[in-house]
Amino acid sequence: MYDFIIVGAGIVGLSVGLAIHEKNPGSKIVLIDKEKEVASHQTGHNSGVIHSGIYYKPGSYKALFARQGSRSMTEFCREHQIEHDICGKVIVAANEAEIPHLENLYQRGLQNELSITRLTKEELLEKEPHVNGVGAIHVPMAGIVNYRKVSEKMAEILTDNNGEIKLSKEVRTIEEGKDEVVVETDRETIRGRYLINCAGLQSDRIANMTGYHVDMKIVPFRGEYYKLKEDKKDLVNNLIYPVPNPDFPFLGVHFTRMIGGAVDVGPNAVLSLKREGYRKTDFHLKDFAEVMTYPGFWKIASKYMKEGMGEMMRSFSKKKFVENVQVLMPAIQEADLVPADAGVRAQALTSDGELVDDFFIVNGKRSIHVCNAPSPAATASLEIGKEVVRKIPSDHFERTKQFT
Repeated sequence: MYDFIIVGAGIVGLSVGLAIHEKNPGSKIVLIDKEKEVASHQTGHNSGVIHSGIYYKPGSYKALFARQGSRSMTEFCREHQIEHDICGKVIVAANEAEIPHLENLYQRGLQNELSITRLTKEELLEKEPHVNGVGAIHVPMAGIVNYRKVSEKMAEILTDNNGEIKLSKEVRTIEEGKDEVVVETDRETIRGRYLINCAGLQSDRIANMTGYHVDMKIVPFRGEYYKLKEDKKDLVNNLIYPVPNPDFPFLGVHFTRMIGGAVDVGPNAVLSLKREGYRKTDFHLKDFAEVMTYPGFWKIASKYMKEGMGEMMRSFSKKKFVENVQVLMPAIQEADLVPADAGVRAQALTSDGELVDDFFIVNGKRSIHVCNAPSPAATASLEIGKEVVRKIPSDHFERTKQFT
């Protein structure tokens, strides 16, 4: 009998495990994941940015946890000697029409208590000489890290402190009873006193399996990237982002210097035909059918039809993708870009067609379900872990101590 069963061994599940151990070192913890390695999906396909929280609604989980998480993630990396770089980023207005949106974003950043500065065109060019822009915001606390390496260290800490990680075990059924939670996997039965769902791309299904039918569904969006060729990497010093399109709920194509020196360019945002589909050809009938029969998808598809078609065109036409890139970086040509690995964003969508804008955590009787944790969840993961522990009834920890 475990004290806590955590479904999902990505960075959020691992952070929850660390937070439980910190709260009560005697807790018997097990993480379950259907993959062969930790951090196999959203975490392992992450762009590696340590976010600041500038984009998010003041007072929201995302704004608060990204700001706090950028600090706690940096401290974690320093403590455990994980390579990272707080290099800063610029958010660039490419033309005068974007200046009002840039100003709105700047004011939001100030509301979120960030130490950011406005840059003139000349000041921008000092930081990023090859950028086309008329003004920018400098966000000095943004950085880069390899979140797979972070996750591997978290897993090591947990297992060194009597936590267990059971890989290659797919959850089939969950029964939440009066005194225990019983999880049937394809390999064994696992019993525990409390369950935490951190299953990312499968989080809504795990919640439903436990008996909680929340008014949302995970809709997977694939983000496709290119890399700059080796001889073009010096076009980008650190992180360069466009001003987000206020009519589209994604950040747009940006330039990310990665740990190791590579520069990623992207992503676009297209519907994935498989929840864990990292290639254009990936298809899963159940995943596809769920999206196609979900009323919320068709409502949001009609709302963002124009923007969505543009994303699809950039997915299948490198020329169109490069045209979008050249708005900020005119020097980049088609021949300068080579395909890179894609990622998939687990975005929760309500039945009335609204994107769930914030992290969404559902309390059950003997369970907690993290049902929406897309970007900036990796940055915020340690803070999400602390929040989940705050939501676990305190008497459960008291009972746990009695068994240790």
